[in-house]
Amino acid sequence: MSIEQQEAIKQRSYAEAMRYMSNAKETLQKARKENNLYADKKYVRTACGTAYNGVLLALDSYLTLKGVDMPKKKRRSIEFYTSHVAQLDGKLLKELNVTYDILHLSGYYDGIQDAIVVKRGFEHAYDIIDHIKPNHVIELPPAKPSLLNWVVSLFV
Repeated sequence: MSIEQQEAIKQRSYAEAMRYMSNAKETLQKARKENNLYADKKYVRTACGTAYNGVLLALDSYLTLKGVDMPKKKRRSIEFYTSHVAQLDGKLLKELNVTYDILHLSGYYDGIQDAIVVKRGFEHAYDIIDHIKPNHVIELPPAKPSLLNWVVSLFV
């Protein structure tokens, strides 16, 4: 794989992973924070799940760039990720384990409401995503507005 192809993969994957993180942060704001506790578990669970999916996108690209043969099936187990990452980067493995525990297990499944813990999970997610950060980040244009937004804009 050429350097240009690697950079193109990084550009696309990094932008998409960051879009997931942006969406997760927006969702988390709906959970209303009170004294470092989120009031609404539903939004916390959704936000943590979205952020974790952004991490998985980044890991898929990272492993592809490192030459790991990715299985054809879309759904891969955490064991797949941990075993391959362990062979490549011990520090990244620690980040992955913490991110998995906080965002996927505590956040998505349990709906943890501790804002400080969720914040740490997001920080670890960003650390993982930074492993595929391209040399020159190109900002993608915002998503096209929905038809409803377009219709509403006609009358405002």
